[in-house]
Amino acid sequence: MTIFIPTPLRQYAGGKDTVSVSAGTVKVALDELTRSFPDLRKHLFTGEGKLRAFVNVYLNDEDVRYLPQKESTAVSASDTLSIIPSIAGGSPAPSERRSSSSSEGRSLTGE
Repeated sequence: MTIFIPTPLRQYAGGKDTVSVSAGTVKVALDELTRSFPDLRKHLFTGEGKLRAFVNVYLNDEDVRYLPQKESTAVSASDTLSIIPSIAGGSPAPSERRSSSSSEGRSLTGE
């Protein structure tokens, strides 16, 4: 199967925009991905091994969070997984515009 890597995470996947893995479930596919590219693990998973809240994974066009078996959903070689980081946006509240926040400028990579 093919896993699509978002631009902010490509630096942790050898610059690749796609990676092919052989797996039977979504979870095994993500495990294979992070086994091949260990630096990706901390960006995708918590210390407890759960997908981070801001990381969305789509199996073909379906959000994995809403599939009946979630990460245990079976996959085939012709399937695709897309990793889509959540992106915050909008205009800050007026009081936040006046003061600079230490979290300003942070990205998915924590930089």
